[in-house]
Amino acid sequence: MIDDQVLRREWHVVLRAKDIGEGEVLSKTVLGEDLVLWKDASKVHVWRDLCIHRGAKLSLGTLKEGCIVCPYHGWEYNSEGRCMRIPAQNSKRAISSKAKAQPYLSCEKYGAIWVCLDSDPISPEPFLPIFENQTLGLFLSSHPMRAKAPRVIENYLDFSHLPFLHAGFLGDPDMPQVEDYDVEMTENGLVARDLKIWQPNPDGSGVGGYRSYDYFCYRPLIAAFSKEKVLSVLTATPVDEETTVAWLFGMSEFREGLTEEDALKWSELIISQDKPAVESQRPELLPLDLQEELHLACDRLAIAYRRWLKELGLSYGVS
Repeated sequence: MIDDQVLRREWHVVLRAKDIGEGEVLSKTVLGEDLVLWKDASKVHVWRDLCIHRGAKLSLGTLKEGCIVCPYHGWEYNSEGRCMRIPAQNSKRAISSKAKAQPYLSCEKYGAIWVCLDSDPISPEPFLPIFENQTLGLFLSSHPMRAKAPRVIENYLDFSHLPFLHAGFLGDPDMPQVEDYDVEMTENGLVARDLKIWQPNPDGSGVGGYRSYDYFCYRPLIAAFSKEKVLSVLTATPVDEETTVAWLFGMSEFREGLTEEDALKWSELIISQDKPAVESQRPELLPLDLQEELHLACDRLAIAYRRWLKELGLSYGVS
């Protein structure tokens, strides 16, 4: 288990909402904690994947009349986690109040299922300001990486790699200059506005030009950018000490003929260009001591991000 008290209070994406149907039971892992997800007629429930009786995984069980049934001894837990039936016990005997599962706080928002592993979340629910009051089409894709989540987020915030990792799409190695910019801390995290760069094919249309980005880092593992009619959010969910799932949200006014499937293919292309470089980075832990790596003016947002993580007291994925 990743025992980072900062991250346990954060909201983490665990699944696309449309990837679980009523009556389904799934297993996932977040922060090293095995989780069972199951959906009844009202919502998706996210619990610790453990039966209190003999420790079997509830995710191996089935649903029956609004309860999840442990596969080992048939214990039945209702949507609140309370055990309602123990087949081996005389039905006239009261079931102990200790016979209960461990539900976690969860919600469905922005097309995703989110979970918080602490009873005192940093906010009542996930909040992505860039998507509020928007009516554009939203899509969501997942991308596993063998990398620490802070490295994944910092790569997303890194503007100067676009001409190289994404040459021919989001940048041109012959036009790599990044103009100076400012970073400010706001009530919703870090903000850097009006970062300009030449892009030969910024949206898949094949038409090049200078594009201006606004970057945001809302939470330690949630970042975003906007450019013209494209809005993007990346959340990094630590699965365990070695693996992170990058969840890429996109909101765009799709061009005529462009489908969600096309948008997802574009996301997969861009992430696949990032992945080898991010997975190769050493040290794997993001250094919060700014003397450990060499920084330039174009790294101002990354520097601010590292300082913020240090102020927050993050312990996972950093050194």
